[in-house]
Amino acid sequence: MRLSILFVALLAASCSLSAVADDAMLNALTAQERADGWQLLFNGKNLDGWHSYLQARPGKDWSVSDGAIMLERGHTGDEKDFADIVTAAEYENFDLKLEWKMTPCADGGVMFDVHESPEYHETYETGPEMQIADLVCTKPDSQVLYERSGDLFDLISSDVERVREAGNWNQFEIVADHGHVQFFQNGHKVVDTHFWDAGWNALVSHTKFARMPGFAKYHKGHISLQGTEDKGELPIRLWFRNIKIKPLA
Repeated sequence: MRLSILFVALLAASCSLSAVADDAMLNALTAQERADGWQLLFNGKNLDGWHSYLQARPGKDWSVSDGAIMLERGHTGDEKDFADIVTAAEYENFDLKLEWKMTPCADGGVMFDVHESPEYHETYETGPEMQIADLVCTKPDSQVLYERSGDLFDLISSDVERVREAGNWNQFEIVADHGHVQFFQNGHKVVDTHFWDAGWNALVSHTKFARMPGFAKYHKGHISLQGTEDKGELPIRLWFRNIKIKPLA
């Protein structure tokens, strides 16, 4: 009995130390990552380095909670409050990694090459999107090819779903290297394509983006987290953390 009690105590202590270690690495870079050129896009404490699209600062529906960027919104409201947020800096060739989770049936996305100008009213008019959606119940996205989690929204769909149940953290990675774009969801490659060649232009021409003259035309732009989708159970919440980027030559 004493051995069993000791084992349980040691196991609890080990789990506690592991949790502390994991928390210590949230929104932080290892020495090797720093040496390799990785940069944090979120410091875990505030929204420095982010602002809502075409606004001076993040809308009021965006905040920081438990070491994560959190969006909390309803089905209605002032769009300024939940407008997509974008990085202050622009990036061209890069490796981007982040983690996200959601409440059931929510919808969102991560965009890149976003051009911020009054010429465009929304981030998606210029920025391609790696889709976030609950596989179980986001309507209609979870039931539509090209609109499920990990897809290059409305353009390329993954053959296999790699998204976890709502409430669990997922990992996204977007590699954009001189037009070669790869998406990874939870460690699995889900999209591998090339932008700006004849095949890409033909693909875009059959979608709604053909009516958006600036879509995917910019080779450098902002990273964006989407807040304008109103799908999901109330309150609609999305969380993002461990957001880091490595510029590529």
